[in-house]
Amino acid sequence: MSASITRYLAFVFLAAGAGLAGCSSDMDDLDQYINDVKSRPGGRIQPLPEITPYEVFTYVADTDGLRSPFVPDAPQAAVGSAIGGTRPDPQRSREFLEQYPLDTLRMVGTLELSEVNYGLIQTTDGLIHRVVPGNYLGQNDGRIIAITDSEIELIEIISDGIGGYLERDAAVGLSD
Repeated sequence: MSASITRYLAFVFLAAGAGLAGCSSDMDDLDQYINDVKSRPGGRIQPLPEITPYEVFTYVADTDGLRSPFVPDAPQAAVGSAIGGTRPDPQRSREFLEQYPLDTLRMVGTLELSEVNYGLIQTTDGLIHRVVPGNYLGQNDGRIIAITDSEIELIEIISDGIGGYLERDAAVGLSD
């Protein structure tokens, strides 16, 4: 046999011997603990709690003056569907900056050209766009109403959850 094979076999036998030596550790303390636990007297198991039966309720519309849970209350429905109330214009062409959520847009400054004050908005892709009052930002029909040195103020039209819409003030502040 060659010397490298002999060394390899010697290493394998040493490793196997060390592994087997680790398996024969002293387990007297574990055996003693098991015997102590087994010698304890058994306890009484508590009975299961009594389960109350399920009470079935069948809903029948207009029984005992109950309203339908699937239809909004009449006063709320009237508020949400008020004629002439605030509503987004479905015929209006969408502007480029309306594809971005408002919280992803950053105001990076202002610019005055020919006595017109522009707000500078940076999108997530790093491009900077000029906006003026009357332009729209964000995904909630946010119309710009004012541009100052520190923020762009706008009014958003959001759903009230019951079929109508509300106006909400919002702003994009100047980023550092």
